[in-house]
Amino acid sequence: SPAQAAGAARDKGRRTMGEEIRALDGEEILAGLAGLAHWRLEAGCLVRDYRSGGWKATLMVAGVVGHLAEAAWHHPEMELSWDRVRVRLSTHSPRGITARDLALARKIEEVVQWQPASEGGALEGTPNADERFRYIRYD
Repeated sequence: SPAQAAGAARDKGRRTMGEEIRALDGEEILAGLAGLAHWRLEAGCLVRDYRSGGWKATLMVAGVVGHLAEAAWHHPEMELSWDRVRVRLSTHSPRGITARDLALARKIEEVVQWQPASEGGALEGTPNADERFRYIRYD
């Protein structure tokens, strides 16, 4: 039926219930962190602190992380304060860090650290030199 075909197309590429997700070993985690300079291993999680220019920017960063996590169907823990967002990634089952955590960390890093002005294109980016408009405290 058309409804079954649509459902099959929608579910194509999704993990099935019996599919195993493997926790990475220490060497694999360190290799994955090599491209994520500001992420660290802490208490069995990948952890990153993003510094913002204030509460509004903190909420925007949290929204970006939330959107990416929902799109990836892989949800981190987040702590928010006035000028900081702490992101913690791990996988509940199999209780460890997986390739999913590293992939989501890379995507979060790419989007949050994007600086349009450095690309020289049509987008000028936030005027971070002026404290009134500072958004992210880029690394």
